[in-house]
Amino acid sequence: MTVLSPLTPTGLAAARKHTALPKADALVEALPWLARHRGRTVVVKFGGNAMVDDRLKASFAEDVLFLYHAGLRPVVVHGGGPQISRQLDRLGLESRFTAGLRVTCDETMDVVRMVLAGQVQRELVGLLNRHGPHAVGLTGEDARLMTAGKAYARVDGEQVDIGRVGEITEVDAGVVRALLDDGRIPVVSSIARSGEPSDAEGGGVFNVNADTAAAALATALDAEILMFLTDVEGLYRDWPHSDEVISRLTVTELAALLPGLASGMIPKMRGCLDAVAGGVRSARVIDGRVRHAVLLEILADDGIGTMVVPDDPAPARPRPAADAPCADAPAPDAPTPDAPAPAAPGTGPGGEGGTAVMRREAAA
Repeated sequence: MTVLSPLTPTGLAAARKHTALPKADALVEALPWLARHRGRTVVVKFGGNAMVDDRLKASFAEDVLFLYHAGLRPVVVHGGGPQISRQLDRLGLESRFTAGLRVTCDETMDVVRMVLAGQVQRELVGLLNRHGPHAVGLTGEDARLMTAGKAYARVDGEQVDIGRVGEITEVDAGVVRALLDDGRIPVVSSIARSGEPSDAEGGGVFNVNADTAAAALATALDAEILMFLTDVEGLYRDWPHSDEVISRLTVTELAALLPGLASGMIPKMRGCLDAVAGGVRSARVIDGRVRHAVLLEILADDGIGTMVVPDDPAPARPRPAADAPCADAPAPDAPTPDAPAPAAPGTGPGGEGGTAVMRREAAA
């Protein structure tokens, strides 16, 4: 029997083939998923450690670009609590919270707008545009994308004014659809315009929860998938007795669990619930501390986080008209707006009380 030396040309060629084979296997394994989701819209809420770790930021941008070049239509929504707090400290302004919500006076709102639209968004757009003119940044103010009304905190049952913090009341997703149809990747900062014509104070804008904004936008876009990056693995089955993550939940099962969740997980899971009830085919909460978490979640049948699906399987959607290829692009943290709140006692990192773990359906 002839043994090939790795130093010979023939041996080197064989070694290269062996090294490349797992890559080829991974691409072939992804084919059914790519064929099923090509032309669909995927909304990703960018948050957690992925926002502040340079390596994780780079891998997140690579994941979004992979989806784009594979023929999907990704949309990114982001907040920026840690960055806002740091900038307030630099300016000598106090970061104040009431019932876990950032008190946002007019001066603080100026910092929020500056950091979200001028720092966090620009960095992310720059990462996405390293490989071509793909990403476009905008806020909920632009083209009246998001409209909000004033939100209040509740302390001991009493309503407390916390300034320019808003709840989304309306989404006009026309500008985002136009960007998607033009082959772009919209990157949306979680700021909304005021719905009151007389509200000129503070620029007529509100600081809104990025989780809530992502869910509302995904629903308005009739997205296929909504995904939240966070700093836990998902919802835990029986914390602290078990660190097993619930892989799959229906809307009804999640609704029953929601009142017992940790406060920091409520906006994300409420967003999952509202989005899926509003027509999004699935919503996922995944660990943004893992490199390439987005690809690991959506390309594997079992994923790495918690998936929320409708109670009844939704009928297959017609293939979008934008599915045909074109030359330049794929065709067709805290319940606070910007900072995490501590987990409720005894609920664990995911804030989840206990339910049976259900395996995902690959078609979900």
